Order: sequence, then structure tokens, then C-alpha cells
Amino acid sequence: MFIKIAQLFLSLTILVTLHEFGHFWFAKRFKCRVDKFYLFFDFLFPFANIMNFALIKKKIGDTEYGLGWFPFGGYVQIAGMVDEQMDKSLIEKPAEPWELRSKPAWQRLLVMMGGIIVNFVLGIIIFWMCFFVWGKTSVPVTNLPHGLAIDSSAYEMGLRNGDYITSLDKKPVTDVKRIPLEIIMNGVSTIEGVHADGTKFSLPVNDNDRAKILRRIKKSHLVEPRVTSIIGYIDSTAFAANADLKIDDKIIAVNGKKVRYHDEAKAQWLANKGKIVNITLLRGTDTITTKCQVSDLGILGYGNKPNADKIKIEEHKFGIGAAFVEGVKDGMEQIVMQAKQFVVIFTVKDAHKKVGGFYTMVQQMNAEWDWQSFWMFTGFLSLALAFMNFLPIPMLDGGYIMFILWEMITGKKVSDKVIYYANNVGLFLVLGLMVWANTDWLRD
Repeated sequence: MFIKIAQLFLSLTILVTLHEFGHFWFAKRFKCRVDKFYLFFDFLFPFANIMNFALIKKKIGDTEYGLGWFPFGGYVQIAGMVDEQMDKSLIEKPAEPWELRSKPAWQRLLVMMGGIIVNFVLGIIIFWMCFFVWGKTSVPVTNLPHGLAIDSSAYEMGLRNGDYITSLDKKPVTDVKRIPLEIIMNGVSTIEGVHADGTKFSLPVNDNDRAKILRRIKKSHLVEPRVTSIIGYIDSTAFAANADLKIDDKIIAVNGKKVRYHDEAKAQWLANKGKIVNITLLRGTDTITTKCQVSDLGILGYGNKPNADKIKIEEHKFGIGAAFVEGVKDGMEQIVMQAKQFVVIFTVKDAHKKVGGFYTMVQQMNAEWDWQSFWMFTGFLSLALAFMNFLPIPMLDGGYIMFILWEMITGKKVSDKVIYYANNVGLFLVLGLMVWANTDWLRD
């Protein structure tokens, strides 16, 4: 768990610093005075006048650079930027030449878009470099020895463990990992394949099915290669560490019930939440029996061995140009996916209950440090931050952009007072959303 948290912390630190640098660069470019540039907050966020101190700070020119004590995000304080932390009395005074509010609308627009631009470009660059250095992998359905393991939403659609999905709308499946994306992005209406018993199937897909997939895509793969249940990792802080479990042990039974595949083992843990189970293991040629407590979440605290059945993974390498094209393509897919997920939250019943925060993000990190996975996740998160910050919600960058665009279209500037009070409303709205998102561990 520590490694997962460390990866997420490093990823967010990189992204927040560069996001704020985007605002900083444009502000300096247009000769705005920047009073502060901080990684983390030097106050009890969001209360600007409580517990004001920095761990490290140094003033260079007009700007104080520092490291705050509250390890959450970061900020740049631009003179004349009307926000919820601004001294209200300043609104009554005329704008000074060095203040943001005195600048032309197009300059203010670029200052406010600076962070979004950096996050978007950074996400594309990360994908580009990842594909150039590591390439991409695919798992054709023909390479699966045991078919697919499915989640609950796939089960509701009519799929079963052990199925082989051969085509989507008659188009052959070339990579198992892209099945959910293809269904969502291309509006697939029919899934064709073969059940484990050899019978063929053709299952309809409707908008409600696509919405369910979108709702769960951060926590579930919909389908993934079905693999033998072999222990590949044990969390030293979990129940599994206190049982007689070892790397490469093969789980063959739980409470006397035969288990062969990882999905079957997971089903047993979920069926025995909060209970102690008897586990039968094959260790080399020896059969071992041990007991282990199952957590209230239905997990023991181990990971299945990666590619336990030595499934043939196809590798695809790219030159520098082709990698860029692939990076742009995947980056734009991620932006579209973010937009579609946002729509689902407001249009699908109970979808808001699946909104996740830091807990959900931690669960998506690898239990072992892997640079490729780290950078791919960071690229995805950078694009997600670009999208979220573009939403027209006061206090977010998108709220400022909305006011500035209104001014540019109508020729009428929104008053500083309106922006000030709108930001205060936006602050409580965003805080409410953050609190809700970060209670995901209670709703998991």
C-alpha cells in the first residue's frame, strides 16, 4: 500500500507543480506580478488565514517561492486575481497596471488556461514518450487459454466466465484490453463470441449497458484474460501476511470448494467477507492447508501472479513519429472518455455513487513500482485534470474562462464583485464534491 500511495503522491506533485507553472508562465509573460508560487499550501486549505506558515520559502524578485505544510495541491497567487481568498476591499479599488484584472481579456484568458494547456500537452507528451520507449502491447482473443474473466456488469449483459469475445459488430477483436473502449467509443451494438461450452452467442448492447461500463471502468476491466489462481504478491500489512501463503502457491480450494481460476478465488473471498476461510494450496508437489481472515471488503491482501499462464502478449514498437500519432490518438480518447463519464454521472441512476477520490486512485496504482505503469497513469491523470479544470464551475479555471469568454463575446466585463461571490459559492460546491468523492472508501 505504501508504494501505491508513494506513486500517487509523486504523480500528483509533478502534475500540480506543472499546472501551476502554466499559470505562472503566462502571468509573467504579460507582466503580472506573481506574489507566491507554492507546492502544497502554507495555510489550512481552503481557509487562507488559518495556520499560515511554510516549511521552506525564498523570495526572488517579487515572487515568494515555497513549500507549504499542507500536502494537498499547490497554488500561484497572482496580483489582481479575483478569487475567494482576495481581500474584499481591493475590489473597490481601481486595478493597478501589474494586476491581472487590468490586463486585456485575451491575456487573462491565456493566464487562466495556462494550467489546462500544460496538463493537456503534458499528457500527450507522456503518452508519446511511453509508446516510443516501451511501445504497446495487445492480447488477441486467440491467445487466451482459458477465455475471459468478467465483472458483474458484463454478467448482466449475458457474458460468462470462460467466454471468448471474437468480434464487436462483426469486427474482429484484436486486443482484449480494448473491448470496453470499443464498446463505449464506437457505440458497439452487438457482441459476438463463443461460450466455454462451445456454443456461439450474439448479445445486444444498449445505451444503458454502455453507461454501466463507463460507471465502473475505473474500478473494473469488464473483461480480462482468465488466469489460474497463483499468488504473485503478498501485502505485508494485510491478513494474507499472517497466513501460511507464499509466492507461487496455487490456490486449489477454499472451504473445500474447488478453485482453479483467479476469478473463482475472488468470488470465494467476497462470499466470505469478515470470515476465516480454509485455503488449500499446491506448493510445488505438496498440498498445504492454511487458514486466513477475509477482510470486510472481501480481500485477503495478495495479488495474482502476473501472466500466470504465460499468455502470449503481442508487442508493438513505434518510431518517434508513429509514437506521437499514437499518443495523440490515446490522449484524445481519454478526453472523450472523461466527458462521457461526466455525462453518465448526471444521467444514469446511482452513477454518482461511483465517483471516486484518492482512495480510488490509490487502488489503480501498481503494488510494485513500475515506471511504465506510473507514467501511463500520470499521463492519464494529467488529461483528466485538464478536463476537470475546464469545467465551467466558479473557482476552477473553467469558471474564470467562462466569465472571460462572456466578456469577449458580449463586450461586457463581468464585475469583480460577481466573480468574487461566484468563487465563494464555487468553493463550497467544489469542497462538497471533494468530500463526496473522498468518501469512496465508505461506498466501495
